[in-house]
Amino acid sequence: MTAAEQAASSSLTGAGAVSVCALLFTVASFWWLNARQGRLKTWEPHAFAAIIHSSTARLRLPLVLHNTGPKPIVVQDLLLTFPDEPASHLPLLWVCSPSRLQPGPDEDAKLPAGFVVPGREAQQLFIEFEAPFSGFMPEARDYQVQLQARVGHRKGWRRLLTFTLRAANITDPDRYTVYNNAPIELTKEDRKRADAALLELLGEQGDDSTPGNGKPRSSNDDGDAGTNR
Repeated sequence: MTAAEQAASSSLTGAGAVSVCALLFTVASFWWLNARQGRLKTWEPHAFAAIIHSSTARLRLPLVLHNTGPKPIVVQDLLLTFPDEPASHLPLLWVCSPSRLQPGPDEDAKLPAGFVVPGREAQQLFIEFEAPFSGFMPEARDYQVQLQARVGHRKGWRRLLTFTLRAANITDPDRYTVYNNAPIELTKEDRKRADAALLELLGEQGDDSTPGNGKPRSSNDDGDAGTNR
């Protein structure tokens, strides 16, 4: 093979390599920009609404869900669990989607329904969770709470966020209102008030558990956050 032929062959080989690299870059770019499955991302809420009785407890959280990828994500269900607490602490089930954080008689609360988070977008939602059968009777302390979700493209429950719920800030558990979830120190008077109110609820729960006063519990009351819905 002459020198000219060798140079031409080398040039064709180099051009072919460049073409293959360009094709791979184009395909990878298209996948990254248009076909990549992202994940849901959320952040610790700075406030929450709560009401606690001897028979039930409700928590309302302001959540922002961000889809990190280009493909939409279908959220089928949401759940709150207490991973560091005994199994007797029932998970809090998603019961409605209100229109605001502050509870009130004129609010528009929708029943739980799946929703879509479009690609590379964020949605603000107010989600209300409930623990029936006295499954959540908090003490005046911090709790580690885990937000889980079921999404359309994955099986089972997926952990979205673990954050601190500052139940000590619940100073008036009988009134459904908003509390700060920031790590702030309560005054001695506020802490005494919160302790007294929650102790009173625990006493009511003890009275309800005496023979003849107990309420029926669900047959699925085993703390399993992944299957019991």
